[in-house]
Amino acid sequence: MSQIDYQQLRHIMLEIIKAYAEASCDVTGRDSVDAEVMRIMGEVPRHEFVLEEFKNFGYADDPLPIGYEKTTSQPFIVALMLDLLNVKADDTVLEIGTGLGYQAGILSQLASHVYSMEIIEELASDAIERLDRFGYANVDVRIGNGFYGWSEHAPFDKIVVAAAPEQIPPPLIEQLKPGGRMVMPLGPAGEKQQLVLINKDLYGEVSVENKLPVEFAPMVIAH
Repeated sequence: MSQIDYQQLRHIMLEIIKAYAEASCDVTGRDSVDAEVMRIMGEVPRHEFVLEEFKNFGYADDPLPIGYEKTTSQPFIVALMLDLLNVKADDTVLEIGTGLGYQAGILSQLASHVYSMEIIEELASDAIERLDRFGYANVDVRIGNGFYGWSEHAPFDKIVVAAAPEQIPPPLIEQLKPGGRMVMPLGPAGEKQQLVLINKDLYGEVSVENKLPVEFAPMVIAH
């Protein structure tokens, strides 16, 4: 498939994201996605961050397999999470769940620096290769358990999590700056989960807002 076709498919993907944002605004409180998030999603080649056999489905608004019984998230959910995260150009962001690097690639264009953690070594290695190939140089990927965060580079302005713990991991709260935001799915696997926005005010007080019912893989907690 030619590059021009992928560009057209990205355009269609953005139109679907816009439609979903409008349709879900009563629940999320957002009737559109941030223009900068949309612009960057229109440029990052999602088809290069999926398995070869799924390239032609790279812009479908569906989660797609990336190996090791994992998937890359539905584009609308990626867009909504990043919209809620409200990343600024000088932010340092922690991402939990690198996968093959698609969301990290988007974040790299929004933030000053991205620290991304992936618990599966093979996925982390593949993500590093793909991010390097497309020049997303301000992303560091570490193999490790995201429940515990990445304390060496804390505190973070923003944290985004792509796996669902049953409760908010205390280490991630500790590593979030006062005034920071965190977006994650929350709830047991196979049961009702909610995408939540977590705000930490300047005094360290934490508030949680439910935004949308979702279904994510569970977060691994044990070392």
